[in-house]
Amino acid sequence: MTQRSRLLMCPPQHFSVLYSINPWMDQDRPVNVKQAHAQWQNLASEISRRMDVVTVDPDPACPDMCFVANAGFVHGNTFVPSRFRYAERQVEEAGFREWFRAAGYRCVEIEEDCFFEGAGDALYDTKRNVVWMGSGPRTDAKAVYELAVATNLDVRGLELVDARFYHLDTCFCPLSTGHVLYFPQAFSEESQRVLAARIPASSRIVVSETDALGLACNAVDIGTGIIVNHATPELRSQLAAVGLSTTIAPLGEFLKAGGGAKCLCLPLPFPSSDRWGSRHRRSHGPFELRSGTSV
Repeated sequence: MTQRSRLLMCPPQHFSVLYSINPWMDQDRPVNVKQAHAQWQNLASEISRRMDVVTVDPDPACPDMCFVANAGFVHGNTFVPSRFRYAERQVEEAGFREWFRAAGYRCVEIEEDCFFEGAGDALYDTKRNVVWMGSGPRTDAKAVYELAVATNLDVRGLELVDARFYHLDTCFCPLSTGHVLYFPQAFSEESQRVLAARIPASSRIVVSETDALGLACNAVDIGTGIIVNHATPELRSQLAAVGLSTTIAPLGEFLKAGGGAKCLCLPLPFPSSDRWGSRHRRSHGPFELRSGTSV
């Protein structure tokens, strides 16, 4: 029997907008906590129909910990922890390091003076066997070299120039089919040329500004399509034309912090360690999720 893919998620019990570290965050727009919990659970349920969802316990001191894509970058047995630019998120780092070590992953650190915000800015393109690395607002350009050394992967830098799209995964999504969703205006002209040279036009799905601001590129790849907060009929038609389905999981409360479906997930390859089976059990409760259990 084929083993299902797994994604890491973190329940949003402590999610709130308590500070502003990107243009989306406004403390005058409070989070509807009950609605945020329902939206997260709906997303987790949609994902769990196709993959196993594994959870890490939320920390009361970390209101953004639910955006678990920023924990670091995972490839094979290797976990490269993030080094967050802002102190408000640096408090998440130790907990994620502990979780991955306990789960059997090998933690490889990058240089301490290099800001790197994990799978928010480092996206693995399975079709081309390349990691696309966004830099500018959060991740330093030199993290391209640091991640390449840490993982022995081909890492290609892309410069982000629009503060609204502060992480690469807010404006770019490589899919396992070889297609990519992206909003070209979020990138420097040179980075647009890099993408055009490496990815054929037939595989590039350009999203409108309306879709980009609905974080349509911040999508969960399910192989046959995507799960996403928002997609206009035009974008859905574009996806359908290349054989991809669109599942909408509204996440309006999380957009108040600048995050969508992809931000709330981190793909988890299976480490070659027996610690996983002994520590992480399956559970099928709706929201009372323990660290390492599956929904």
